[in-house]
Amino acid sequence: MELRVYKIDGSESAKTVTLNDQIFNVEKPNDHAIWLDVKNILANRRQGTHNTLERSTVSGSTRKLKRQKGTGGARAGSIKSTTIRGGATTFGPHPRDYSFKLNKKVKRLARFSALTYKAQENKITVIEDFAFDAPKTKAFIEILKHFNLEDTKTLTLVNESNNNVYLSSRNLQRSKVIRACDVNTYDVLNAQHLIICEKSIPEIEKMLGE
Repeated sequence: MELRVYKIDGSESAKTVTLNDQIFNVEKPNDHAIWLDVKNILANRRQGTHNTLERSTVSGSTRKLKRQKGTGGARAGSIKSTTIRGGATTFGPHPRDYSFKLNKKVKRLARFSALTYKAQENKITVIEDFAFDAPKTKAFIEILKHFNLEDTKTLTLVNESNNNVYLSSRNLQRSKVIRACDVNTYDVLNAQHLIICEKSIPEIEKMLGE
């Protein structure tokens, strides 16, 4: 697949890039691999620090609140009862690790499939590499405006870590900038449009080709 390289002012350059069909144009994108990889990414992000108090841990006396019969109401045990406000929780959550292992080949297939879907939908724009001397959100917005993407959720892949470019996009709710070597299935699918800097393409092919 061949794509035109654009300048950051939105105009076409004389250059073109060829995307690797094994990455950006797989014959059969695997939806189940995508589901597994997204589930793995989101599960690994969970802290799992939630906790609740059970009968053995909630504070309170174990004295029986009232006699068993003759009160005209339901029988009641201690103040730790799960039916009383401030009492214990039944089968509540406790700290746990939600992460799970996913095979590398499945992860690669999921990323291939996600990038293929973006390419098939013509949601990939390749631009020349750029950098800022200082963090400038306005300058980053101007680049998006040149491609009519200022109101679109975008993911920008850069070749190397550039703190000024990252800081320029950090305040934009619909924009995210990451290094090409850190690309993952969730970020690709979560974005409506993919902006790839020219030198990032070899990095993607190197990372996913290993």
